[in-house]
Amino acid sequence: MASLTLIFPSHTLLRKPSFNPSAPSPNLSSSFVPRDLPFSKTQSFKLPRMATKSYVVSASTAEMPRKRYPGEAKGFVEEMRFVAMKLHTREQAKEGEKEVKQPEERSVRQWEPTIDGYLKFLVDSRLVYDTLESIVDKATFPIYAEFKNTGLERLENLANDLKWFEEQGYAIPGPSSPGVTYAEYLKEISENDPQAFICHFYNTYFAHSAGGRMIGRKVAEKLLNNKVLEFYKWDGDLSQLLQNVRDKLNKVSEVSSVPLFVSLQNSLVNSRPPDSYLVFQSWTREEKNHCLEETEKSFKHSGDILRLILS
Repeated sequence: MASLTLIFPSHTLLRKPSFNPSAPSPNLSSSFVPRDLPFSKTQSFKLPRMATKSYVVSASTAEMPRKRYPGEAKGFVEEMRFVAMKLHTREQAKEGEKEVKQPEERSVRQWEPTIDGYLKFLVDSRLVYDTLESIVDKATFPIYAEFKNTGLERLENLANDLKWFEEQGYAIPGPSSPGVTYAEYLKEISENDPQAFICHFYNTYFAHSAGGRMIGRKVAEKLLNNKVLEFYKWDGDLSQLLQNVRDKLNKVSEVSSVPLFVSLQNSLVNSRPPDSYLVFQSWTREEKNHCLEETEKSFKHSGDILRLILS
């Protein structure tokens, strides 16, 4: 059953509450009120304890604890990582279970990249990261705002790399079908399916920080005289940047992107006039599973773009 968190209109989401325990317990109105409260001014606290009755339940009727999903004990990010690793081939990762069917699914050591194909890959990647970062900046759903300025952003780095190629005399192509298709899909799901969007956000940034860097090194060896592009550089400690985003992803999975609204009586805080308050629910198991199921689509789109390197 989804848990409820009440959000005050004074601080940002996910901050710790500063609730005064001596204040009288609020009574929740059953009526909904309009959304007229900016999300950036919210703070959470626990709902008041409700009166309960004691019942004797036999062992045969008590609900049995459900079986945990792989990685669930460590947080939802670990669940996403487990599903993603299973979609690798054994040549790509020891946890991989997928059979090799496409050229880009072979070991990078077997790749034969081309400079024209690599430029197409970089251009389409720039479009995808531009789309992801624009969606996060716009924050149609408040949870997206948690991922602003994480240090993992790649758009500016890719723009600098393409400028360097241009200075070397290479013609920079326009975006191709794989990148355009993926960008449009990201825009679509970001507007009405936040769990799916979070899946693509996670897989895109984390895959690039791991396998993506290995690909970058191998391509640089074969095509760029070992030059390291800005695409594969981060300001600060990458492991810490990734951990910070893991923490945010785990927190986001514990709050819903669609708040409910309730009204609190005047007695809540110094007899102030009633305000609007946000109530957030944690992601249900069904919503988490929906996010995990999106992993395969994320791999398909990223694989289509990665394949451009070999074209």
